[in-house]
Amino acid sequence: MIEVENLSKVYGSTSALKEVSFAVQEGEILGFLGPNGAGKTTTMRILAGYLPATSGTAKIAGYDVHEDSMAVRQLIGYLPEIPPLYSEMTVEGFLFFVTRIKRVSVGDRSAKVKLAIKRCGLLDKRKQLIRKLSKGYKQRVGIAQALVHDPQVIILDEPTVGLDPIQIIEVRNLIKSLAQEHTIILSTHILQEVSMTCNRVAIINNGKIVATGSPEEVSNKLASGLRYEVEIDGESKNIETGLKLLAEIPGIQSLEKIKADHESRLRLQIKCQPDMEPGKEISHTIFTTGLGLYELRQTRASLEDVFLGLTTGEVASNSMAEVSTNSAVDEEKSEGNLDLDSVVDEKKPEGNIDLDSVVDEEKPEGNIDLIKNKKLPDPWEDETNTK
Repeated sequence: MIEVENLSKVYGSTSALKEVSFAVQEGEILGFLGPNGAGKTTTMRILAGYLPATSGTAKIAGYDVHEDSMAVRQLIGYLPEIPPLYSEMTVEGFLFFVTRIKRVSVGDRSAKVKLAIKRCGLLDKRKQLIRKLSKGYKQRVGIAQALVHDPQVIILDEPTVGLDPIQIIEVRNLIKSLAQEHTIILSTHILQEVSMTCNRVAIINNGKIVATGSPEEVSNKLASGLRYEVEIDGESKNIETGLKLLAEIPGIQSLEKIKADHESRLRLQIKCQPDMEPGKEISHTIFTTGLGLYELRQTRASLEDVFLGLTTGEVASNSMAEVSTNSAVDEEKSEGNLDLDSVVDEKKPEGNIDLDSVVDEEKPEGNIDLIKNKKLPDPWEDETNTK
């Protein structure tokens, strides 16, 4: 569904993307994972037809993003990092406006708006002005405008940034439900976002793709092997003997002492060679040397370990560490702190639409067609009359 080959983008002397290549199959959710400034937003903008690439190709459903830009735009729904909302419009009126922009046929508009509102949980907010909504609901409206025309592909740039934990869970569930009918690519720097939402991941760093595959495949492929955490106690002589015997077990790569909760106990982290699982030999050695065993736990390098190893060269000391869902760090516009506002302005051009002339919150609530300045039909009106 999405094919990207050797995509590059250069701003002056700064290379934001360097021959990026990946593919997304129909019905997949691809997590585009990377640290701030890695090139995620630049890639999303190119796929959405917002930016031209310096070199390389990007195709969506067989259409070239550059050569067949209008055809591609009919096939995609795009949510930028900052949702493109008109704050003085009602939720419903804004979505009607989007259907006009997306060239949805007149007969289908009411049904499309109604479906998008229901899917995004906006039924109670449909008549409310967007500026009065919470950040979480504004994000829902942003997603609704991306799917109101029923696109084949949905592109989401940092869809959960700034949301509270409950809102994050709601948006994740919404994204997973959309995958049943759409192909989705979402960019994020939150590891847990990928683990809980996506079935494939592409990790980007410094403008280059450094790993692709399912979260499990990436972790298994790039991890150095299994790890065991062991907590023991015993006489110093037995401990010394036990450590020597443990180090001699085939498949043991290294032994490392880590802090134990009890001063009288010794806690070890045992790293194993790839494709080796010497848990049975470890426990047998501990018992035969007369040591007391309090804990023997097997762990595997997590996506966090892999991510840190690929993007910073570091390896997390605790592979079971959780990633905070409250991360709300905004992605810089490009690597090297390049000010993209000088070359790309995401703000809406001034003077395009005078909202004050067509929408007045003091007037009776209703949906306004900004193009013809007339009241739009209420998609729920027929239902009410029938009842």
